[in-house]
Amino acid sequence: MPLAQLMRDHGREHALELDMRDELKDLRNEFIVPTQGDLRSKTLARSSSNSGNDDASCIYFCGNSLGLQPRRAAKRIDEHLTSWARKEVFGHFKAHEDSQLPPYLHVDDAAAKLMAPLVGALPREIAVMQTLTANLHLMMASFYRPTQEKYKVIIEGKAFPSDQYAVESQIRFHGFNPKDAMVLVEPDDLDSSTISTLHILNTIEKHAPSIALILLPGVQFYTGQYLDILQITSYAHSLGLSIGWDLAHAVGNVDLLLHDWDVDFAVWCNYKYVNSGPGAIGGLFVHEKHGEVNVDALKQGKEGYRPRLSGWWGGDKATRFKMENEFVPIPGAAGYQLSNPSALDLAAVIASLEVFALTDMATIRKKSVALTAYLEDLLLYPPLDKGDEAMQLLYKVITPTKPAERGAQLSIRLKPGLLDGVLETLEAAGVVVDERQPDVIRVAPAPLYNTYSEVWDFVEIFAAACLEVSSGQKKGEHETVVLNGHEDKGCAQIK
Repeated sequence: MPLAQLMRDHGREHALELDMRDELKDLRNEFIVPTQGDLRSKTLARSSSNSGNDDASCIYFCGNSLGLQPRRAAKRIDEHLTSWARKEVFGHFKAHEDSQLPPYLHVDDAAAKLMAPLVGALPREIAVMQTLTANLHLMMASFYRPTQEKYKVIIEGKAFPSDQYAVESQIRFHGFNPKDAMVLVEPDDLDSSTISTLHILNTIEKHAPSIALILLPGVQFYTGQYLDILQITSYAHSLGLSIGWDLAHAVGNVDLLLHDWDVDFAVWCNYKYVNSGPGAIGGLFVHEKHGEVNVDALKQGKEGYRPRLSGWWGGDKATRFKMENEFVPIPGAAGYQLSNPSALDLAAVIASLEVFALTDMATIRKKSVALTAYLEDLLLYPPLDKGDEAMQLLYKVITPTKPAERGAQLSIRLKPGLLDGVLETLEAAGVVVDERQPDVIRVAPAPLYNTYSEVWDFVEIFAAACLEVSSGQKKGEHETVVLNGHEDKGCAQIK
């Protein structure tokens, strides 16, 4: 039986069966899924409404921009606020028997220990600190050491702007011209949105004699392409080059083994798939070989650790409060910390990481592969009476088809002129995705809280909207409100 017919015959009942067999189904209850009324309301307080679907949960496929709030986040934050109120400064050192949070002095270590399994690292290779771009600057201060001969940085041509701004500013800081010092890796051809591993390796080989650092995304934010971190890292090292990774769209999304893959460094945010809240404190990885501290060398006045920008919270805990002016870093990534991290922010991160600790990344990735494949199949063969060929003329998935080359996200390019009208229909139906003008929506079913039946419902709504708008029955009247110079179109546009 053709796949298209098979998908239709099974229908939504099959999606519900898949949900029943889902080994992660109980974890959805760990999150607060907004209702359609929540999304429409103009107040934080819930009020009665005559709309029949106000109490229905929205379909939230925007975890690649901002993850849902874990239910335990409020509890952990309240524990911290209560500790602060009742213990004040003593909260740095005193634990509470009825709280999962450690004293403020050790809360960063607790977060690092919980974070390590998500990225395949040793706890001492992780620091939960700062934000992604700040951490990128800190890593480049340590790993980008240009000379007149080796001064170039390889970076993706379509990198998220903040990464490019950081790289450009670092290059200028060292007295070089970004036009000469930035090597941009573009898609293989004009018809492709993705970059092949071979093309990346060829670019590295071509420019190797003048390269000081390579910086690439683990998962590309626009297309959702998952790069071959192991192969690219191994090849860079074979040529004596350091390489770092922006894992904003990879952590909590795909399987990572940063220690085993010998990655030099990586940085990420924690508000996407890690579900720690808007602008949440970020994370970084530094391989243990780069975090070694030779105390004997320091005593002899020699360099005993990798050059870096330093701050007191990166100093040895045993001497931190002695207020001495001789900096001895903590071995590992923690030695790259600057100021004491916000214990309030870390409470939210820990709350989310506790949910991840209820399972493992292998299980999360297994469901994610299946869930996104189901989404792709339905997009190719939508549950409508119209012909599949007609639907395929209205949109195209630009994310790689091989599961090993993508995460949860599928990026869908619509026929010109459809985007605004389709988005208006999705929003009216309580569907949350994000857009990339002029013609792309990014759809990211997160395996911790999204379901197969939500995927079915989304495709049914989306495909019908595409047909309706393309036939001229509905024109895009997608309202745009300007807030502080930014357009708010009701759909997320955060990296």
